[in-house]
Amino acid sequence: MKFENTGLEGMQIDLNQLTHIMEQHGMVLAGQWDYERVTYDRKFELKEGIYYLRIFGFAAKGDVGAEDALIELMAPLLGKHYYPHGVEYGENEYFPESLVQTCEKLLTDIKGEILYYV
Repeated sequence: MKFENTGLEGMQIDLNQLTHIMEQHGMVLAGQWDYERVTYDRKFELKEGIYYLRIFGFAAKGDVGAEDALIELMAPLLGKHYYPHGVEYGENEYFPESLVQTCEKLLTDIKGEILYYV
């Protein structure tokens, strides 16, 4: 499920500031980066299954590995995890309304904090 019109898509922010903000909201970078891209995840374990809110970004300038990148954010996605195949984001997936609302609030809060820094 793609979150449209969150205001996050296209925003640019320093990698270190972004990581700090994301961590404050339970979003984890972990090993999900390369020199040009980052992915922040938050895992939700519900009775309906395991879901991931993912926020992707790419280095508009600089280098992620050197921690001096300016990250441009992309549209956030919500996906359901299927073992052993991975995460599916498709339109045919079921996403509990309470989870969608939680993710929307989380994205709004993250956007507000990013706006504070930019």
